Amino acid sequence: MKSKVLLKVLSVLGKQKIIFSISIVLAVINVALTLYVPVLIGDAIDFIVGEGNVDFEKINGIIIQIAVSIAINAIVQWLMSVCNNKLTYDLVHNLRGRAINKLQALPLSYIDTNPYGDTVSRIISDVDTLADGLLMGFSQLFTGVITVLGTVVLMFSINWKIAIIVVVLTPVSLLVAKFIAGRTYSMFKLQSETKGRQTAFIDETITNQKVISAFCHNTKAVEQFNQINEDLRKHSFKAIFFSSMVNPSTRIINAVIYAIVCLIGALTVISNPQFTVGALSILLSYASQYAKPFNEISGVLTELSSAIASAERVFELLEQSSEVSDEGLAEIQTAKGNVALNNIRFSYIPEKPLIDGISLNFESGQQIAIVGPTGCGKTTLINLLMRFYDVTAGEITVDGQNIKDVTRHSLRKNYGMVLQETWLKSGTVKENITMGNPSATDEEIIAAAKSTHAHSFIKRLPKGYDTVLGEDGGSLSEGQKQLLCITRIMLCLPPMLILDEATSSIDVKTEIHIQHAFKRLMAGRTSFVVAHRLSTIKHSDVILVMKDGNIIEHGSHRELLKQKGFYYELYNSQFAE
Repeated sequence: MKSKVLLKVLSVLGKQKIIFSISIVLAVINVALTLYVPVLIGDAIDFIVGEGNVDFEKINGIIIQIAVSIAINAIVQWLMSVCNNKLTYDLVHNLRGRAINKLQALPLSYIDTNPYGDTVSRIISDVDTLADGLLMGFSQLFTGVITVLGTVVLMFSINWKIAIIVVVLTPVSLLVAKFIAGRTYSMFKLQSETKGRQTAFIDETITNQKVISAFCHNTKAVEQFNQINEDLRKHSFKAIFFSSMVNPSTRIINAVIYAIVCLIGALTVISNPQFTVGALSILLSYASQYAKPFNEISGVLTELSSAIASAERVFELLEQSSEVSDEGLAEIQTAKGNVALNNIRFSYIPEKPLIDGISLNFESGQQIAIVGPTGCGKTTLINLLMRFYDVTAGEITVDGQNIKDVTRHSLRKNYGMVLQETWLKSGTVKENITMGNPSATDEEIIAAAKSTHAHSFIKRLPKGYDTVLGEDGGSLSEGQKQLLCITRIMLCLPPMLILDEATSSIDVKTEIHIQHAFKRLMAGRTSFVVAHRLSTIKHSDVILVMKDGNIIEHGSHRELLKQKGFYYELYNSQFAE
């Protein structure tokens, strides 16, 4: 699994070949200069033969070379850091962009069945963790590998016997690091999943804080959070504790190896006059530099374990099945509003059918009301009309065209939809109203707001129509938010309307005015109205009475009352003395 995820990450990085190549070239130059400095220092040591016998002229020249090498190396390291940062944050930009695009392409069923907070955590926290791991990888892994190869070659050129000892013993530290990192991967994955749960719970708590307070659920909410927080503490502690063992373990091993090299090197200097003190200092420097990357690589392996665990969660989101593509399908320009349901069937769960064999025809300009008890399938029918979900059998047509044969964008553009749950984005009042008609003039916006009686409260806002609203409407009341959503539709004037309890949060007096506005708006437009207050749909052309996913009665208000069936009971239950 880890190797597959790593290959996916590398495939994304492969799109930055030029920067990637420059980074590797800079890493080679950085290592070359780093390895050149010990040679200069060794030569300088050999020019200090003894007391009163020091070649200051040559030493001064070497000092200048060392200074120039260090200065150039500093510039190279800075450039390499710039390249690595660009590589990493281009990857972050790419993954987050793909994730947002994927969210727009995912079927509504994914959004409905996965906690919002967990999805947010994948896009924000997990991508950040991946970026941190890769940044350390780019900064240390490339230079580490090149340093190991360079020092091996140079050590063998100085003294092959001591070089063999270093090469054979030092990789022990890498094996230790790999052993520990391999066992921390599952811990980091569990840590990422728990972070997702925590984010989801926090999102849910903040969104529903009023409900929590109203039902005195505060203590219980804190207990639930503490439990999740404790789980995260345990998983994080295990992951960090075991991963933190890597560095000290490898340092101990490398320190022992360095001591062995010092001892053998000193004995070699004594027994072999050709092996100078300067050569020994170079060899010791290389032995230290050869061991250092193993410490760094061990740290990188730990970070990569966490990064790959997070990357797996990100790619799980990116690889979810998208909605069936609309490419090549026809466009509905301006629909007349003739809608037909031809023996449609649908279920959220295959084993539990919800809508089973509904067939109806609606003519352009008709007002269709949909009523029934909670959970009977009213909103589901709306979801099918809008193609938020697709029917499992049968077909829905608009002006004779199967809605599966036209693009979702063109279909939804022909509907104006106001739901019981309001949705406002962060932005000005004007931006929220013009969401469906960005080119509307100020006069058109004000006229639409006046028709919904939203103009009066908008004028009282600090900056009127230019007042910036926070997330989901900020401090506006539910009724005010719903008025803005209704104004948005009034401005679009689409050929078909869907009103799902559109006035549920509005006071009775304002509702009466809005009903008059809706009456004018619905004239000549096919309208589907979901309502619980039956008094608001008495004048509908057709009333569909739903129960257990089926339409058990349909007709006008008077016709249904005469039948004295389920609608008759519903209506009288609301108006019985």
